[in-house]
Amino acid sequence: MPDDLATTSLRLATGDGLNLEAEVRCPATAETVGAVVLAHPHPLHGGSMASLVTSELFRVLPESGLAALRFNFRGVGGSEGSHGHGVDERLDVEAAIDALTERTDRRPLVLCGWSFGADVSLTVLDDRLDGWVLIAAPMRIRPTADYAAVARDVRPKLLIVPEHDEFRSPASAREATATWTNTRVEVVAGADHFLVGRTDAAARLVIEFAASLAPPPPPSPNC
Repeated sequence: MPDDLATTSLRLATGDGLNLEAEVRCPATAETVGAVVLAHPHPLHGGSMASLVTSELFRVLPESGLAALRFNFRGVGGSEGSHGHGVDERLDVEAAIDALTERTDRRPLVLCGWSFGADVSLTVLDDRLDGWVLIAAPMRIRPTADYAAVARDVRPKLLIVPEHDEFRSPASAREATATWTNTRVEVVAGADHFLVGRTDAAARLVIEFAASLAPPPPPSPNC
């Protein structure tokens, strides 16, 4: 792996005093075109920052110029605390946003969660974010009202829904988000909730979404 894509371990400090383990990969400064926080699937069902989709995004995104930070939710791996039922985990995501913005000021800044991580991400309304990517979001970890603020927010949201998702079908996802602001649903053909063999399609959608949020280049000087 090139030196400019080396993985760095770090610790995150949450607002309620916990210490979480995390890793970050940043391209060379001149190549960084944005940043993505990655939130992993359900801790009580084996989810961690090493889970398939989270790991693949952590590997691929920096190769496209996106700094990536992944972390273990409270109670997972080397992270302190215990499972917070999708409520306290919001503080974990906020700590990850803090850490990534301290390391790079490149925009856009995108919050990207998979499964449980997607549902938690839907409860995080942070002024520093430029958009949300929700991969295979069950949209049932928290009450619907907990997602309302993000649903109404004018910033863009991308739902990546596996064609054969066991927890939220594409039709159900479209129905659930029909009244959301600035929200798009993309279906990954042939995939189930775990996206085995389809992680490349999810990564491509994340990269394209981040690129769509990038600020336009400055105008060329007149001759």
